[in-house]
Amino acid sequence: MYEELKKQAAAAAKEIISLAKLRPGDILVVGCSSSEAAGKKIGSDSNEDIGRALFAGIWEEAKKAQVYVAAQCCEHLNRALILEEAAARAYALPPVNVVPQKKAGGSFATAAYASFNHPVAVEEMHCAKAGLDIGDTLIGMHMDKVCVPVRLSMRKLGEANLVACRVRPKFIGGERALYDKELD
Repeated sequence: MYEELKKQAAAAAKEIISLAKLRPGDILVVGCSSSEAAGKKIGSDSNEDIGRALFAGIWEEAKKAQVYVAAQCCEHLNRALILEEAAARAYALPPVNVVPQKKAGGSFATAAYASFNHPVAVEEMHCAKAGLDIGDTLIGMHMDKVCVPVRLSMRKLGEANLVACRVRPKFIGGERALYDKELD
């Protein structure tokens, strides 16, 4: 079961990285309910094995693309994010002092903290270029403007709903303006 979840997560990460046209150094934010992935109510049954499997699949693809991953913590840590210190520095995100755990942060963020070379927590960010929301965890608050939904080939990871998004530049200028289709 865990190997299948890892494969699904890797496939979803690879697809959103491609569709969002992420570049090295961009941030992919991921919110993940391991409870939902197991078919249970969000926040009711955090599962460390599921969190590790899903994180491992996503992290594997992100490293290949040289994309940073920001793992959203649960509501008990106010949706703080865990990411590599290099990403926090690159985006001028001030670190805060917290270490996620199964019941305060969640299994996915805990797996990220254990896996990153130099993990840090940040309270907030608004600069992610793409996102994966596994289990209706509400990641939109971390996205750069303008956030748009992306339909992936899969709609679920395990039993959890899977929603993806990316950002695009704002359209300005009104009806007389011309737009670069490559940026849409």
